Amino acid sequence: MFNCVPCLGGIVLACLSALPLRADAPRVAVDIPPVHALVAQVMAGMGAPDLIVAPGTSPHGYALRPSEARTLQDADLVVWVGPGLTPWLGAALPRIAAGAEIVTLQTHPATRTLPLRNSADFGDGGTAGPGDGHDHDAARGGTSDPHMWLDPANGRAWLGVIADALARLDPDNAARYGANAAAAQAALAALERELVMQLAAAPPPPFVVFHDGYQYLEAAFDLPAAGAIVLADGSDPSPARIAAIRAVVRDRGVRCAFVEPQLNAALVETVIAGTDAAIAQVDPLGAAQAPGPDLYGAVLRDIVAALVACGAPD
Repeated sequence: MFNCVPCLGGIVLACLSALPLRADAPRVAVDIPPVHALVAQVMAGMGAPDLIVAPGTSPHGYALRPSEARTLQDADLVVWVGPGLTPWLGAALPRIAAGAEIVTLQTHPATRTLPLRNSADFGDGGTAGPGDGHDHDAARGGTSDPHMWLDPANGRAWLGVIADALARLDPDNAARYGANAAAAQAALAALERELVMQLAAAPPPPFVVFHDGYQYLEAAFDLPAAGAIVLADGSDPSPARIAAIRAVVRDRGVRCAFVEPQLNAALVETVIAGTDAAIAQVDPLGAAQAPGPDLYGAVLRDIVAALVACGAPD
């Protein structure tokens, strides 16, 4: 028996995390730090998952290292977003992790999905706009935007999906995984309410992002995103797209252009030149955070804090 009370707005249950790990827990490999954090919450007190994509690097074109390939080879369970985010991992899994159960969150029925956007200007819904010279839908592994972890509703759903997968592999401890997931879901719901109140008290002004990776957060919190310089797959923008986003910055009263630590954002200076917009940093992957159960909540908090700071008076 165990009892835990989640901290207000927090994700990690300290009392569960403090329990000794079981040597016979399933071996779990996870693609990116935010999903790794969710798995760590469900496994609290039972084991610790392994992270594949190193913190501070972009998952879109990652090169798998031999040690990470061995981790996948030894895994009982692999949890990943899907080929829309990491097509290179999709190609490797059937060969390297043939003996593991694979949970592909991108296509799971519990996952809320949004279509990829092609336009630099989100005012037109993001579906129209200048082309960039190749078929991005095919290159990104489908037609759904893969940055699904930034919708906290998906985070809550995935906690249950992860608990179910672990219970199938380790039925003797199914109740523990279920209890961990339920507690983490309640804490995440509390965090979501906290962030809604924070944004209501200090609504951010229109902003643009370097990389179109925040659509799920925009939809979850009704954020005034005006456009993106780079498509969701991180591919280089065409001259026509750069001209389009410059017009968005000039005409929409954009105050902030957000960059990411994983991507080369020198182009942002060109886009905002001659305007009053300032450059600030956000990070959908938590590069500045230590990998572990706290990271998912920290990612959401840090992005919202940057948005609120963007709207603060000079």
